[in-house]
Amino acid sequence: MLVTSGCSAALATAAAACITKDNIELIERIPDTNGLPNEILIQRNLRTRYDRNISISGAKLIEIGDESGCTPDQLERSIGERTVAVHYLAPGNKEGILPIEEVVRISHRKDIPVIVDAAGEVYPTSLLSKYVNMGCDLVAYGAKYFGAVNSSGILTGRKDLVFAARQNSFIGFESDGISSFGRPMKIDRQEMISVYVALNEWLSTNHEKRIDSYRIRADSIANEIGKLRGVNYSYSQEKGYIEGLSMELDPTIVKISPEQISDQLKSGNPSIWIRMGGPDNKQVNEHSIAVRVSTLSEGDEILIAQKIKQILLENL
Repeated sequence: MLVTSGCSAALATAAAACITKDNIELIERIPDTNGLPNEILIQRNLRTRYDRNISISGAKLIEIGDESGCTPDQLERSIGERTVAVHYLAPGNKEGILPIEEVVRISHRKDIPVIVDAAGEVYPTSLLSKYVNMGCDLVAYGAKYFGAVNSSGILTGRKDLVFAARQNSFIGFESDGISSFGRPMKIDRQEMISVYVALNEWLSTNHEKRIDSYRIRADSIANEIGKLRGVNYSYSQEKGYIEGLSMELDPTIVKISPEQISDQLKSGNPSIWIRMGGPDNKQVNEHSIAVRVSTLSEGDEILIAQKIKQILLENL
């Protein structure tokens, strides 16, 4: 396992590792990949703006499939002499997506590694080993999702490729004397320790109790604000359990915009940061605000509810 400066760095060094392997000359060329096999295949319906984390290594992302999805034949025919890896965004639950099992089977038949972006796939805890156990070669996680500091991540998988990712990283630059492109992706000792401690706690914690606490916090906010005129609330359940609360404001009753509410909360003491958006923190309309209770400490929800209620009452 390699500790990185976030899941983004894990993906960047994973992509680089698939291009360079442990070839020092190639590592010191990255991100200049002219003339090298540098193509990483990605299903069109799995594209996000986080793909940029792959391409900064010098990798060239090649879309496969179309809006309707991707077939096994499309993946197989797309693998060529310049292909170094296949990218997969977990959990891959979008329409028409080729399942990860099929991606691994086809890719490995042609000796092509599979890189998985599993950023938030940390619960149930079996997800932390699921993709490696399925044969995926490199799997990147955001360590913040299991309680480590926000700027940390981990890369797991095949020993030789994780080692090559290490060589391409900040650690390879400083510890091995390699002029690797990953030097700016610095990771501190404190961040490494936070990952170790947080991961151990995450694997041993009572997750039913943790999830129950989210519901209690969300209910606390709903009870304080949900009965106000012009406010309709719903729970965010993106991962199958409540992580937050969304409040849709009726602009004919509530005479203040979500942006203005956000600005007032930010400028208060303490400063409170909320999201503008609907259920699951998605931007569904311009009249919604959202609070993610899974990031709060015990008691924070009471203060947040009181502050939001005060602002709303002043603008009804």
